[in-house]
Amino acid sequence: MASVRLKCCFILGLVAAVLPVAGRASSYDLVIRHGRVADGTGNPAYFADIAVRRGRITALGQITGHGRTEIDATGMIVAPGFIDVHTHADELAGMPEAANFLRMGVTTVVAGNCGVSALDVGRAFKEIERANPALNFATLVGHGTVRREAMGGAFNRPPTPEELQRMRELVARAMKDGAVGLSTGLIYSPGVFAETDEIIELARVVAGYDGLYATHQRNESTGIFDSLDEVIRIARATGIRVEVSHIKLGGEKAWGRSGEVLSLLESARAEGLDITQDQYAYTASSTGMSQLIPDDALEGGSEAFTTRLEEPTTKKGIVEAMRRKIHARGREDYAYAVIALYPHDPALNGLNIVEAARKLRGTDTLDDQIETILELQRNGGASGVFHGMDENDLRTFMRHPNTSVACDSGIREFGKGMPHPRGYGNNARVLGHYVRELKVLRLEDAIRKMTSLPATTFRFESRGLLRPGNWADIVIFDPETVHDTSTYADPHHYAEGFHCVLVNGVPVVRDDQLTGNRPGKVLRHRVPSP
Repeated sequence: MASVRLKCCFILGLVAAVLPVAGRASSYDLVIRHGRVADGTGNPAYFADIAVRRGRITALGQITGHGRTEIDATGMIVAPGFIDVHTHADELAGMPEAANFLRMGVTTVVAGNCGVSALDVGRAFKEIERANPALNFATLVGHGTVRREAMGGAFNRPPTPEELQRMRELVARAMKDGAVGLSTGLIYSPGVFAETDEIIELARVVAGYDGLYATHQRNESTGIFDSLDEVIRIARATGIRVEVSHIKLGGEKAWGRSGEVLSLLESARAEGLDITQDQYAYTASSTGMSQLIPDDALEGGSEAFTTRLEEPTTKKGIVEAMRRKIHARGREDYAYAVIALYPHDPALNGLNIVEAARKLRGTDTLDDQIETILELQRNGGASGVFHGMDENDLRTFMRHPNTSVACDSGIREFGKGMPHPRGYGNNARVLGHYVRELKVLRLEDAIRKMTSLPATTFRFESRGLLRPGNWADIVIFDPETVHDTSTYADPHHYAEGFHCVLVNGVPVVRDDQLTGNRPGKVLRHRVPSP
């Protein structure tokens, strides 16, 4: 019949046509049928249909009505959209499609991590809303950002009382504008120079708004226990909820102590402190190559750094400090550090520091490697990938019930540089490699770590669970084929196996492809009523 209108049904990744029932009005905007529902609680998956109307889940069970769009999820897992609480997707207003996140099932991101955020959170939210993002967005306010604003260019000191008050005011304004909490990056300037009491003062402000403290702590290697003692002290002093960012043990001398780390965190929780953690599913980290250089050498910015290198005695001290640091980590060279993005000379992207030294200087002695690192920084800096974790520790952290899944990535510009593969494949790697292949986690437990656990931790209301009344952020994937395709050597590949992703009830991914829809929302933190 030529007059009959077709509507789409997505069956096992293939587009098929179905006919509407003549003379019946649609009961729902969308109905997902015959899928196995992993609802985010961690309970065993069950078969059910899901109906959506006006962006929210209306019914769950055996749905007799029909929708304007029907999705046949036979053979698929239907789960809540994944919530990634540790991202650097602060550039969402300029890259609102966020393809690398959507293509691995992430429907909500938290930015502003590691102490770096927009200073004016209210303005940033408005810019993102004008851009019509494809996914939901929340942010922390960065301690480093407010410290830089309040203290100018001199950071290797405590703030004056006036500067500390200014920092309090900036944090309070961000919380009033809807930030979900405060973040620190205590290995980065200017946060590295902050004393614990300074963090406590700002955490008290955030606690007054029922916000959270997310910390890239001071040490993730052999000094991690002292670092965690500081985290616990902040929690005790303020009563604030704490998220330990991308929990790890870096460097061979620290390997094998993951059980001790978790025992310390469990002891803190037993005394009534609300401390959780997140993790990415790789044994390499990623940050700026500047982290290989002593903090005091970088104090004052690029011009001050260059001046120090031109003074022979000062430079000798910098080099000696770098030699001591690498030997203290039990390493003889920088082969573990790979250049991810070096705008000054992209030909070095993908080379480790040993290879880069050989290319630039003709020899790869440790002194030449250090000179190469200093040259990278002098020419504007580079980002890197650092291979330094143990697989057994990673699995131990992953099994812990309070560990969320989070990729620690920004929005990827496809084809640019040699970034860490976690930005394309983190969630898919957990589901494919650690659930299906290695059986480190049950499927339902892995989904809980991507959905209700982060939603509860960060107080995202009506998200993270499949239940009537909640927003219809939904992921439909094939548990037998879902996998990450991005690698360290060839990172620019999207995850596969995600047949449909909905954000606020609107499909943003169909058959592993973007739809072009951009239904995302800014998620402003609301202080609970007394």
